[in-house]
Amino acid sequence: MTSPVRTPASAATAVPAPASPADAPVPAPPTEKELLAFARAAAADAELVASLPLDPEGRTWLRLEGPAGSEAWLISWPPGTGTGWHDHGGSRGAFAAAAGTLREASLAVRLPTEGWKTLELADGVDRARELTDGAGRAFGPHHVHEVLNPSDSEHAVSVHAYYPPLPLMRRYSRTGAVLRVEQVELPEDWG
Repeated sequence: MTSPVRTPASAATAVPAPASPADAPVPAPPTEKELLAFARAAAADAELVASLPLDPEGRTWLRLEGPAGSEAWLISWPPGTGTGWHDHGGSRGAFAAAAGTLREASLAVRLPTEGWKTLELADGVDRARELTDGAGRAFGPHHVHEVLNPSDSEHAVSVHAYYPPLPLMRRYSRTGAVLRVEQVELPEDWG
């Protein structure tokens, strides 16, 4: 039979004093993978998705609390509506379809974020995908794309998350291989 181990009083471990809020560790920013997991989980929440009012004339949205200080949105897409070409001002992000189908066209090229007005795109940079219920995708800070509900009769709904919260969005026009910056929108423009 073994005898119990006793710790001498002099060997007791000191318990640190509670940390003050200023000493609390700052949570790490969410990764693209975490943003995508959030978007997929929110897209699977039938009660949340059903809470979004649908408008046949235009997109509607609800702001959501994203992970670790990220910005998130639940967005409806009436038939035939889309975003046009845009970026996310250097934020990384993710989105997932909650209902219906969304078509994404994107560029597989890292574009400079500043200092240009018109670019000629090389051949082979275009990518396209369709996202249906639960399908999603994550993207980095240089992502340029457009998203469209291709249906002529059904709404689509999606969840989007960005980190850091969107500082701006650049809107582009595209004619063939030529991409042109048309407008820079700031958060106060989205009210």
